[in-house]
Amino acid sequence: MRATLRHWKALFSIYVQDGLAYRASGYIWILTDLVTAATMPMVWIAASGGGAIRGFDNQGFVLYYLAMLLLTCFITSHFMWEVAFEIKEGQLSTFLVRPISYFQFMFVRNLAWRCVRTTLFLPMFLVLLWLYRGYLGQPELTLGWTFWTSVLLGHILSFTFVMAMAMLALFLQDATALFELYYVPMLFLSGQLFPVALMPDWVRNLAIVFPFYYTTGLPTEIVIGRVDHAQAVAGIGIQLAWIGVSYLAQALLWRFGLRHYTGVGM
Repeated sequence: MRATLRHWKALFSIYVQDGLAYRASGYIWILTDLVTAATMPMVWIAASGGGAIRGFDNQGFVLYYLAMLLLTCFITSHFMWEVAFEIKEGQLSTFLVRPISYFQFMFVRNLAWRCVRTTLFLPMFLVLLWLYRGYLGQPELTLGWTFWTSVLLGHILSFTFVMAMAMLALFLQDATALFELYYVPMLFLSGQLFPVALMPDWVRNLAIVFPFYYTTGLPTEIVIGRVDHAQAVAGIGIQLAWIGVSYLAQALLWRFGLRHYTGVGM
């Protein structure tokens, strides 16, 4: 265990430095995400006409998108592109002889980047808070153990689910088209584009069946008080279940996918 923790610490330090070295590209990605937080609250405020839509008033819309944007920086994973490239180019071979598993390596690598990205975003987040100060007032936020647990489990769920999807690159010559399709249900059912509560009934029913809502949607609704304690605890249980399913899926795909892997590159 001590040796594993030393490996994790070394990898985390290396990839934090890597993320800071290429922070310009990180700022570009963050700026693209800012478009949603900067525009969607105004769209919903205009649509509500100063009233409320399904319990969301002006303050609620602003709080939702600000919380969602901040949590997305830490929770949401997108590393399947790197995994597919390393498999296609035969670079995966170098990871097979390392003293830790590829799953552990990718977890620490992704965690380091998520921490760097969140840190880089914080100054921009403070600017957004200042811009929307007229709508925020004195919000009542839920910052208890259910929130922090849901954030951590949301990150792990996003990682394990994306890891399972990335393992498909061991079977497919080009998995990028499949990865593109992933963003359609992810953006809608996770609540990143629109609050799930404002979607039609059939969309809300899909959201509670698939894992996407339990990555960012659940912790966002917990922190702004849209989910009570009992619902939060039930949601955490579903997060744990989806983590187990995703981990098992990636383990099986990894095991059988290595039989197809040649490592010669393209």
